[in-house]
Amino acid sequence: MNQTVLSLLAFAPLVLAAVLLVGLNWPAKRAMPVVLLVTILIALMAWDMSVNRVVASGLQGLILTGAILWIIFGAILLLNTLKHSGAIKAIRGGFSNISPDRRVQVVIVAWLFGCFIEGASGFGTPAAVAAPLLVALGFPAMGAVMLGMMVQSTPVSFGAVGTPIVVGVSGGLDKAGISGQLIAKGSDWETFYRLITSEVAITHAMIGVLMPLFMCVMLTRFFGRNKSWSEGLAIAPFALFAGLAFVLPYAAAGVFLGPEFPSMIGALVGLVIVVPAAKAGFLLPKTSWDFADARDWPVQWMGSIEIKLDELTAKAPMSVGLAWLPYLLLAGLLVLSRVNADVKAFFLNNLVLGWKNILGETGLSGSIEFLYLPGGIMVMVVLATFVLQRMKFSELKAAVSESSRTLLGAGFVLIFTIPMVRILINSGVNLAGLPSMPRAMAELVASSVGGVFPFFAPAVGALGAFIAGSNTVSNLMMAQFQFDTAQLIGVSGAMLVAAQAVGAAAGNMIAIHNVVAASATVGLLGREGQVLRMTIIPTTYYLIMAGLLTMIAIQVLGVTDALM
Repeated sequence: MNQTVLSLLAFAPLVLAAVLLVGLNWPAKRAMPVVLLVTILIALMAWDMSVNRVVASGLQGLILTGAILWIIFGAILLLNTLKHSGAIKAIRGGFSNISPDRRVQVVIVAWLFGCFIEGASGFGTPAAVAAPLLVALGFPAMGAVMLGMMVQSTPVSFGAVGTPIVVGVSGGLDKAGISGQLIAKGSDWETFYRLITSEVAITHAMIGVLMPLFMCVMLTRFFGRNKSWSEGLAIAPFALFAGLAFVLPYAAAGVFLGPEFPSMIGALVGLVIVVPAAKAGFLLPKTSWDFADARDWPVQWMGSIEIKLDELTAKAPMSVGLAWLPYLLLAGLLVLSRVNADVKAFFLNNLVLGWKNILGETGLSGSIEFLYLPGGIMVMVVLATFVLQRMKFSELKAAVSESSRTLLGAGFVLIFTIPMVRILINSGVNLAGLPSMPRAMAELVASSVGGVFPFFAPAVGALGAFIAGSNTVSNLMMAQFQFDTAQLIGVSGAMLVAAQAVGAAAGNMIAIHNVVAASATVGLLGREGQVLRMTIIPTTYYLIMAGLLTMIAIQVLGVTDALM
């Protein structure tokens, strides 16, 4: 079988997933089992992998799935716990009197608060939390969903306390193989991993600084009475100030602390700086901007669910400080567990489920560190919240029940997706003497486009997120392909993996299931296509900028890593 046919066969599972999910509109729970089956057949028949290695790879994937589900459960449980305690309503209520200018509300509520929710919870929750709040503040439902989707950009790579990097990039790369190469060059995996994290944070920061302004411009152009771009640009000084207040601490956290913190720290610092500035009128235009009278809005802007601001006050009096306390506790525990060597060792070495050399296959191992993973830390914070916010047991039980239902929906798809990814990655050990499937894909791409590929690397990540509906899953599917392509064309593997992560984050703005989830919260189902036609504009901006920055980093600045 010639090399081109093999490369096309290696691409087949990803192409099949795109055709079934996007072309035929199959639900993921129906499509991914078929994709896994096709992957197994290709591995056994074309790559001549042993049955034992295929099964071991699948089991390794299931262990990784368990780690992801533990994080998802913790993130959603914390959000649901704060919903039932009244904390989310108290936080929302605190935003209602900052400024009457709708553009200021966009910057603070949609952007900064949305970025914080993404950093803490991820998995599409910012749009689902921010959209109803914006509607309650008087925004049209469609505008609220559009803005909620635009938040699914800069903070997403570090969403759910870093899951797309912590699990997506780490799980999507052949860690054992790359570590061997790094050690031979006098480096190690940790250094390489921190380099990827830093490059993701810096690239996002350079692009994301304009996102608050972009959101204001999109709002005035599509939902203003004058359909004006310039009315959005009028708030540029304040929007750029807010952008910098977020991206500077965000980038610093990515470079110095790691992938768990950037989005949360950037948003917290941003809120502390920007909210008082807005109240003081700092850098605000002389004239406030508002929508036309709601009676004049086109019917397609309107959702079927009416949300009133008085419904967003806490069920019982709760201070905004007490409402925010669990999130501050989460940030503190995360920093402590990553920075303090004794705490880190305790969390890493206790309550661990692991399996080395699965089924005797050397190099195939997996583990779930229940305390160290963000899921465990979030469960600890939930227990503290139960006491601090004086919750009833029935409220905590309801939060656990809702979170478990969400987990079952996500879990079923991941049970098939991640084993498929691990079979692809581990296919380099085979009886046919072939390179791994991601390497075969990379060889085809390298021979076809060569040196210009870095410009398109973010778009590959975005395509993965559009197909899978997840930055994490896109990184799992495409990170090794990006790394192998980088090695073949002689550029930094860390830089292309970073470009993958940035593009996959931007792809969330057009991920269909995120649009559906956000639309459902404001009763706008059935109009997802209209939202996508708007969000494709900021997505295009993000991917072009990411591609240009990647090319400049490689071709002009000569960015390298230990493997070059």
